[in-house]
Amino acid sequence: MAHFADILLPLAQPTYTYAVPDDMTLVVGQAVAVQFGMRGYYTGIVWRLHDEKPDFDRIKRVHHIVFERPLVTPLQQRFWEWISEYYICTLGEVMRVALPRMMKSSGHSEEEFFQSEYRPKTETCYRLSDELRDEDRLNEVFEKLARRAPRQYEALLEIAAPDAEGRNEAGELARRLLSADGSILHTLRRKGYVTSVERERSFEQGRICFRLPTLTPHQADALEHLRADFRAGKHTALLHGVTGSGKTEIYIHLIAEVLQGGGDVLLLVPEIALTAQLIERMERIFGSRVLAYHSKISPQRRTETYLRLNRSEGGEFVVGARSALFLPLKRLQLTIVDEEHDSGYKQTDTAPRYNARDCAVMTAHLFDGHTLLGSATPSLETWLNARSGKYGYAALTERYGEGRLPRIILSDTLRAARRGERKSHFNKTLLDKIGERLERHEQVMLFQNRRGFSPYVTCTDCGWTARCPECNVTLTYHKAGEKLVCHYCGYTTPVPAHCPACQVADLTAMGFGTEKIAGEVVKLFPEARVARLDRDTVTSERAYNTIIDDFAARRIDILIGTQMITKGFDFDGVSLVGILNADNLLHNPDFRASERAFQLMMQVAGRAGRRSDGGEVVIQTSEPANPVLRQVVEGDYEAMARQQLSEREAFFYPPYARLTRLTLRHKDPDLLRRAVCELASRLRARFGRRVLGPMAPPVDRIRGEFLVELLLKIEHGASSVRARELLCGEIDALHSKSEFKSVTLVADVDPQ
Repeated sequence: MAHFADILLPLAQPTYTYAVPDDMTLVVGQAVAVQFGMRGYYTGIVWRLHDEKPDFDRIKRVHHIVFERPLVTPLQQRFWEWISEYYICTLGEVMRVALPRMMKSSGHSEEEFFQSEYRPKTETCYRLSDELRDEDRLNEVFEKLARRAPRQYEALLEIAAPDAEGRNEAGELARRLLSADGSILHTLRRKGYVTSVERERSFEQGRICFRLPTLTPHQADALEHLRADFRAGKHTALLHGVTGSGKTEIYIHLIAEVLQGGGDVLLLVPEIALTAQLIERMERIFGSRVLAYHSKISPQRRTETYLRLNRSEGGEFVVGARSALFLPLKRLQLTIVDEEHDSGYKQTDTAPRYNARDCAVMTAHLFDGHTLLGSATPSLETWLNARSGKYGYAALTERYGEGRLPRIILSDTLRAARRGERKSHFNKTLLDKIGERLERHEQVMLFQNRRGFSPYVTCTDCGWTARCPECNVTLTYHKAGEKLVCHYCGYTTPVPAHCPACQVADLTAMGFGTEKIAGEVVKLFPEARVARLDRDTVTSERAYNTIIDDFAARRIDILIGTQMITKGFDFDGVSLVGILNADNLLHNPDFRASERAFQLMMQVAGRAGRRSDGGEVVIQTSEPANPVLRQVVEGDYEAMARQQLSEREAFFYPPYARLTRLTLRHKDPDLLRRAVCELASRLRARFGRRVLGPMAPPVDRIRGEFLVELLLKIEHGASSVRARELLCGEIDALHSKSEFKSVTLVADVDPQ
C-alpha cells in the first residue's frame, strides 16, 4: 500500500505530498480533504500514489475521502497535464476551471469546510414491502383494494408493475415517476404495503431510436465525405458551409451514429446564449439524452451533471460552452465545435488561457475519437490545415431547402453626407429599405458593434474628455441612468452638468452605440416595435430568452444589437440586415482585423433571408472600395483567405508562426519598466529577433495597474516544447529576483 500521495489543489500551485493514513485506501483521481497552510482546508485530487518520503520532517495527513469514486480519469489527467504544459500554467489552475465549484469545497477551518462540502440531492423511492413479495398475498391485497380503495389499487399496481420504466438497481421507483399523489402513497406505506427510502437522485438516458431529419443530396454528399475522412484515419475534419446551409442536420446524423454505438458526444458552442435554442432543437431529436453544461446553470446542477457523467459508461450527449471540455466523458468519440472560428472559444481572463477549439482537436487524439469543426467562415488556421490535407474537408455551398443567400449592398456614408442623404447615423438607402420592410410586416436586424449610448463625452470648448481614473480608457455614456461607465473595471459616475475643466460648456456625446441607435430608430419609425440585444439589456438568461422569444414570435419589428445578434439565429421574418459602421471593424490594430471583419459581416449577413426570398444586407461604410468589403459582397471566402494568408506569410504571423504574448503588470511604472527590460534582454539572448517589444498595449492601465507587453514568435518547424521550456526558465529567473517578485506576469499562448 502506498504511504504517500501527491495531492493537486485548486490553487496556482504544484502538487503537494501528504501522508496516507494506515486505515485509508486511496485511488488515483479520488477527491480528498486536506489541510493546507495553518488553518485552510481544501478539496484536492489524488494525482499520484507512491512510497517516496519527502525531505521535510512534518508531513500532513490526508484528512478524509470526499468522493469514493475517482472524479478524474487517467485520460483526463493526461489532458489536464497537456493544457498545463501548452498554456504555461499550473495544474492547480487547470483544476480550478475543470471541476464545478461545489466539488472544490474549501474553508478556513474544518467546520467551515464541512459546511461547504457538496451534498447530493436525494429523492424518495418506493418498492413493494417484503410481505407482498409473496404472489398469493399480493393478489389478496389487490382484490381487497380493487373493491374498497380503487385509487390505492392503481398506485400499488403502478409500483408492482414488473415492466415499469425507470426502476433502479434495487427495484425501486422514484416518486417523480409515479402518478399517485402523496396522501395515497403515505397510506400504502402506513398499511405496510410499500416501503420508501431516500436515495441520491438518478437520471435516465432516454430513448435510443431517433427520428432524424432528411438530408438533401448536397448534405448527404458532405456527410459521406466526412465519414470517408474519419475512416481514412483523420481525427479532425472541417465542415465549411455557408450560413443557412444545414450544417446542424449533418451534426445530428453523426451524433445519432455515435450514440447508437454507445459512444459519447460533445457539442460545443461559443456563446452561452446560443445553447438554449440549440438544446431545444436537439431535445426534439434526442430527448432526455441532451445535457446542458455552461456557467449560467446552477452550481448544484453543474455538479450533478459532472457526477452523472462520471458514473456513466457511455452513450451521453452534452451541449455546452468551452468549460464542457473538462467533463468526464469516458467514451468521447465525437466532439463538434460549432462556429469554430469564434473568439469566444478562447479564455482570456484567467489561467489557463486555453482555446477550446484547439483543445477539442487534442482530445480527438487522446481519446482516439473525432473532432468536427463547423463554420461558414473558418479561421485561417483551420482552413489551411484542411486545404493542406492535415484535416478532412467537406463543403456546403448552397442554403438548405428554398433559402437563398442575401443580396449585399454597400452604402457610401461620405457620398450620402455630401448629397444630404444622411439622417442621423443612417443613409437614405438603409432608411428606405427599413420603411419598405415595415410596410410589408417583415423584420429588420441592425448591427452596431458597440453598446451604450456614446463611446465618450467631451467638451467642445476645451477638449476635456471623461476618462476612467483606474484605467487608461474613456468612459462610455449610458443615457439610461445618465451615467458614465468603464467597460474594463466597472467604474461608474454620474454625467457632470458642466465641463469639470473649464466649468463653462455642457458636454457633448460623441459617436454612437446600440442605446443611441435604438432611440433614433424609435424617432424615425414611431410605429415600429423596437428592442435591443446587448450586455446592458441581457442582464439574465430570462431577459435574453424574453427578447429572443418576442422577436421569433414577431412581437418585435426591429432588433438592434452587438455581436450577440450575429450568431446561430434562424428567424423566418428577417428580410433586412443593416451593418451601421463597418469601418470600425476594419481598422482595429490587430493582424486579424480583416479576417475578423469578414467573418463578422458574413455571419450577421447570414441572418437575412433564411427563406426563399433571399433578403438584403446594407453595409454602411466610408470605404466601399475596401477589398475586404468587396469580398463580403461577393461572398468570396477563398479570395479573403488567400489575400490574408499571403500577408501573414510575408510578415511571419499565424498560421506560419506561433505567438506567445507576455503581459507584465504593476502599479509602479518604473519598476515595471525595469522588469520588462530585464526579461526582454534575457529572452533576446535565447530567441534573438523572435522577440518583439517591449510595447504598450492599446489600453495600458487597468484597475490602477500599468501594463506592458512582449511578443514571442516561434516559426513552424521549430520545437514549441523546447521554446516553452526556455521561456519558462527565463520567467522563473526573473521572479527569482526579489526586486521583481511583486510584478505580475501573464503568458498567453496563441493569443486571440
